[in-house]
Amino acid sequence: MALELNDLGAFVTVTRAGGFRDGARVSGVSASSLSAAVRRLETRLGVRLLNRTTRSISPTEAGARLLERLTPALGEIEAAMDVVNAFRDRPAGTLKLNVPSAVARLVLPGVVPPFLKAYPDIRLEVIVEDGFVDILAEGCDAGIRYDERLEQDMIAVPIGPRVQCLATAASPAYLAARGVPDHPRDLLGHACLRGQFASGATPVWEFERDGEVVRVDPTGPLLVRLGAGVDLAVDAAIAGLGVIQLFEDWLRPAFDAGLLVPVLEPWRQSFSGPFLYYPGRRHVPAPLRAFVDFIRR
Repeated sequence: MALELNDLGAFVTVTRAGGFRDGARVSGVSASSLSAAVRRLETRLGVRLLNRTTRSISPTEAGARLLERLTPALGEIEAAMDVVNAFRDRPAGTLKLNVPSAVARLVLPGVVPPFLKAYPDIRLEVIVEDGFVDILAEGCDAGIRYDERLEQDMIAVPIGPRVQCLATAASPAYLAARGVPDHPRDLLGHACLRGQFASGATPVWEFERDGEVVRVDPTGPLLVRLGAGVDLAVDAAIAGLGVIQLFEDWLRPAFDAGLLVPVLEPWRQSFSGPFLYYPGRRHVPAPLRAFVDFIRR
């Protein structure tokens, strides 16, 4: 039975994404088009492939078996199509990256413009997510994360600054009214502006000096979603509502303007910079290969 490859691709995209709306976000195809493609596929096969509810979708047993067999087959087709890129003067195609907000804010602005100027036939799609994700399930070619959040069995290439650190800070007015903390545990008596992952986890604040590591879990008047809500927390800190901890480079403009003052600097903890990572066992698409070569240079 002749089946449209586009319909098979739509089924894989929707199943991996867990829904038509998320599938549309990943693929750039409308949710209604994806839904119509899956319905056509189910009609031609004569079997239901997806269990649909108002909130989510999940594969039926038949759908799960089909997905298992399709995934490597479609991967081979994509690799075969990409072979044509070797005959171009310049690589072309789409490169999809999944990155955390700190990388989108602090690293990519120095990388993306020169890369796209060097490779004008490549289209870059950047998905910003701070949680742990399966880049393949999200339909991405590669991701950027810090080493403690890298997926297993991936090739990792350094990108951006190799050493970064978190800075703790507050406004001059706040410090004048509440005092300057001398030790990380002093923060338990301060108003602190915290961030929370999409999973609901709130990371503790970690400090280090002379080999001693101190972790504190302070409270305060504001809790924001890491990523989208970080700028709100910075504005709140500037307004004198409390103490904030964030990437030093993110806070640098406020430091330079005198809007925020760093505290607990002897306890500032540094860590290695981010890595670009991608599957090592798959064919590397030409746009990703060009990006890897570019950042290595």
